[in-house]
Amino acid sequence: MLRPIVVGLDGSRESVAAADWAAREALRRGLPLRVVHAWEGLPGDDEPVSLPELAAPRYWARRILRSAVDRLDEDHPQVPVTAEQIHRPPVPALLAEADAGELLVLGNQGFGGLGGLLAGSVAMAVVAHARTPVVLVRAGFEAVDEHVPNGDREASVGNPYRPVVVALDLRHSCDSLLAFAFEAARHRAAPLHVVHAWRLPNTRGGTDERGHVPTQRDAEWVLESVLEPWKDKYPQVAVHATAEYGRPVPAVSRAARYAGLLVLGREMRHGRLRSHTGHVTHMAIHQVSCPVAVVAHE
Repeated sequence: MLRPIVVGLDGSRESVAAADWAAREALRRGLPLRVVHAWEGLPGDDEPVSLPELAAPRYWARRILRSAVDRLDEDHPQVPVTAEQIHRPPVPALLAEADAGELLVLGNQGFGGLGGLLAGSVAMAVVAHARTPVVLVRAGFEAVDEHVPNGDREASVGNPYRPVVVALDLRHSCDSLLAFAFEAARHRAAPLHVVHAWRLPNTRGGTDERGHVPTQRDAEWVLESVLEPWKDKYPQVAVHATAEYGRPVPAVSRAARYAGLLVLGREMRHGRLRSHTGHVTHMAIHQVSCPVAVVAHE
C-alpha cells in the first residue's frame, strides 16, 4: 500500500501554498495525497451541536477542508485526494499523520506576519519531533517558482526545474539526507547541489585527533568519498559538490538563493534531551524563500 503525502491545513495562505506543493509532489512521486485539519475541542461530525460557539468553528473547519479538496481535485485531477477532520491537538495529530505518511507538508510563516496556526509554533514543534521528513512552504510559492527562468527572466513550468540543494554536516550520518535529496532531484530531473561548510577543529593549532591540520583538499576528498556511492546509485542525477571553508549559515543561505528545494538535517536526540532543529535549519526555516525539507537523522 502506498504511503501518502500528508498536508496539514489551517486555512492560512501558507497552508494553501503547502497543499498545492504537496499535490505537485504527489504527482511527481505517483503517490496519493491526504489532507488533514486538526482542531482540539471540536465536536465530531456525528455529534449534535446546539451552542453557536461550537457550531461556527465546526462549520469553518469543514469549509477549510471542503474548499481545499475541491480546488485540489480541479487543479490536480490525476492525484487521488482524501481528507479528514482530526479532533486532536494539532501537534500530536500531525506527528501521528507524519508517521503514517511518506512526507508531511506544512505552511512556513518565516519571520513576522500573523500567518496561520500551522505556519508558526505548531509547525516548528512538528519539525522538531517528526521522524518523517517535513517540508515547509511559504505563502505565494507557486509551481512556476520551481522552474528556472528564461533568458529574459520569465519563468515557465515548461522550463527545467531549479536545483535541489542539500547541506551536509559530515560529522553526522548523511544517508537519510542524501537519500531524500537524490530522490527529489531524480523526480524533478533536476541537478543536485551539495554544500559542505568546513572549519578547522576547535583545538590548539586547529589540528585533528592525529595532529593533522585539515586543508581544502582534505574537505573536498571527504565530501567526494561520501557522495561517490550515491552518484553510482543515481547516475541520472547531475551532482555539483562544494566544500566551502567558513560558517555553514552563510554558505547554505547563498546556495539556497536559486534553489527549488533546500534539504537540511535535524539530529534526533533520544532519552530526555529536548529535540531541536539546529541553528542552520532554524535560519533556513525563517529566511529561505524556497520550500525547506527537514530530514531527521541519527
